[in-house]
Amino acid sequence: MVTTTHLRSLQALDMALRKGSLKGAADALGITPAAVGQRIRAIEEYLGTDLLLRGRSGLQPTAELEMARQDLAIAFAALDRASDMLDFQRVSEIHIVAEGDWSVLWLEPRLETFRAAHPNIKFCINGAGDVPLRLGAPDLRVVQDNGPGEVLYTDILLPISGPDNPRRIADWDSDLTMEGMPLLHLDEQLTGAQPGWVDWFQAFGYRTSGPDRGVHYQNARLAMEPVRQEVGFLVCGLSLVLRDLESGQIVLPFPPDQHLKARTPFRMIVRPEAETRPQMQRFLAWLRGELRTSLQVMDKITGATSRNLTP
Repeated sequence: MVTTTHLRSLQALDMALRKGSLKGAADALGITPAAVGQRIRAIEEYLGTDLLLRGRSGLQPTAELEMARQDLAIAFAALDRASDMLDFQRVSEIHIVAEGDWSVLWLEPRLETFRAAHPNIKFCINGAGDVPLRLGAPDLRVVQDNGPGEVLYTDILLPISGPDNPRRIADWDSDLTMEGMPLLHLDEQLTGAQPGWVDWFQAFGYRTSGPDRGVHYQNARLAMEPVRQEVGFLVCGLSLVLRDLESGQIVLPFPPDQHLKARTPFRMIVRPEAETRPQMQRFLAWLRGELRTSLQVMDKITGATSRNLTP
């Protein structure tokens, strides 16, 4: 096992302890929970011992890890400081960790315009991109929660479908338009983390039975292709599907004022040391401008105002 693999495994281990879960560590590192688990298992196999236990309060260190836990935290705090001090060597790089659906469905489709204007600025987004993932804190983090950071916006959720699906409900019962229609669900909606079909039908009607039935997807980026292929109807964040709506790949089968607010906003946390760099300032100015444009389009679609999209 090479040194870099050691470091990545130890980094995953340290972050899992800090956050108390593999998912928390994955969100912080910009990788999947499965990847975090793989890195931790790799170091456990290398050492020939278990290092983590699952408890009621989250992940806990085994006796073997407990002896090294403080040194591990100190070591990665030192690595963070070293990364900050050596950042001048990476003045053309921007490292981003972002919520997966927002990154794939909102940021990346728009990023080419920034790249065209600034071809010398390289990106690493959620561990992949023009430059390799580095150890230490990212320059920019975008999350969807109620924690600290600059509030970008609170998304609105509404039904979407492929362009032919609305014809299937056009001549249906006006009160039970969606009765028996194929529904798609996201895991976060079924757990109640975000509103989904159950909440939407409760608010607006159209169906009385089986609001939680249908195919489940881990996230919106996996569900979008089935939506485009007319597999079923999905409740999704409007900001994530603006490009698909514009291209006609998907449509809104119901009036857009029949929407729900997301339970948590998108927030941005910028590393203070990175915020002073000219390339980061240019990127942040571009990002905020793109967000304003998206909110204006959302306002036009829904008849709302952007201030109503924030908490």
